[in-house]
Amino acid sequence: MRILVIGTGGVGSAFAGIARRREFFDHCALADYDVARAEAVVAATDDGRFSAHAVDASSREAVADVVRATSADVVLNAVDPRFNEPIFDACLDAGVAYLDMAMTLSEPHPERPYELTGVKLGDYQFERAAAWEERGRLALVGIGVEPGLSDVFARHAADELFTEIDEVGVRDGASLEVEGYDFAPTFSIWTTIEECLNPPVVWERDRGWFTTAPFSEPEVFDFPEGIGPIECVNVEHEEVLLVPRYIDCRRATFKYGLGDEFIEVLKTLHKLGLDGKEPIRVKGVDVAPRDVVAASLPDPATLGERMSGKTCAGTLVTGTGADGRRRRTYLYHVVDNDWSMREYGAQAVVWQTALNPVVALELLASGTWSGTGVHGPEAFPAAPFLEKLAEYGSPHGVLELEPV
Repeated sequence: MRILVIGTGGVGSAFAGIARRREFFDHCALADYDVARAEAVVAATDDGRFSAHAVDASSREAVADVVRATSADVVLNAVDPRFNEPIFDACLDAGVAYLDMAMTLSEPHPERPYELTGVKLGDYQFERAAAWEERGRLALVGIGVEPGLSDVFARHAADELFTEIDEVGVRDGASLEVEGYDFAPTFSIWTTIEECLNPPVVWERDRGWFTTAPFSEPEVFDFPEGIGPIECVNVEHEEVLLVPRYIDCRRATFKYGLGDEFIEVLKTLHKLGLDGKEPIRVKGVDVAPRDVVAASLPDPATLGERMSGKTCAGTLVTGTGADGRRRRTYLYHVVDNDWSMREYGAQAVVWQTALNPVVALELLASGTWSGTGVHGPEAFPAAPFLEKLAEYGSPHGVLELEPV
């Protein structure tokens, strides 16, 4: 297998650090707009299977050119989702498989944004599924940790643990702290603003997809392994768009443990218009307000040495278990920042995200996972994926909770 990774920021560099320990691929090209950054990541791997390249991820033609120049079989998109469309289309043009960790962006309903969906996450990709099928190529969308591993958990629950599912509810929380900063997101602030301030999407069997106001339906969830209780709120996320396509359930939700301070910062950015994606003119220069915010904050990839605590991604499933009794099960994955920094030199959040596409690529390389068209992780058997997590030294956990 010959891999092309587009983007060598926090997740892209963590991917390289994980992949270098595996033998399933022949070559991995790392491409970035800043080729020096890609070169630094390649140098850190100390592995002749890696090479560095320049790419403009906003150009469909430029991406296709790099795909062909590197003789890639598969492309992993590790940049902000605003670049998804040209990368996704370039892979189809070049006839190679495609993976990403966040789907194409949404657009709110123009008149009733907190009731109805407009353009949903991933619509652009799923609308082109037939073209991918005709070419005999696979686009595996949403294969980070959330979405990604959370969707694998949903598949596993449906196949092995439940005979009937009422709700698949992803719940994300952390005890992470960053020393020396009043406000320092541990993941891309660009993506965080996008998913937290857009209208959250909920799916119900009788209603289909619908939206609510940001930060709606707060609930306290007690996260495992010492993280503890955190208030979680509705956030727009891909799992709600993916799970109902493959899993028979009554409801799908995503709730994020953001904390009051984080939510207030996001609300303030929105009030000031600093969440805007469209460029405005400032002293003769066109700049997007959100890009200014991102540039003003520390790069999440560089925060690892100042961070402490754990991050937890998981899927809470309720329904009827295989024994016919009511069941409420939380399948989860926890990463301790001290461990990820010690073992890989990567902070917990980016390492946890990067782990999952490495596992998926290994399963694709072996033929354990295969397919054509556009699919989420739920389209593939979960057991081999979870077995690989343990093999990689980062197994998942299962928490049985009292049914409500």
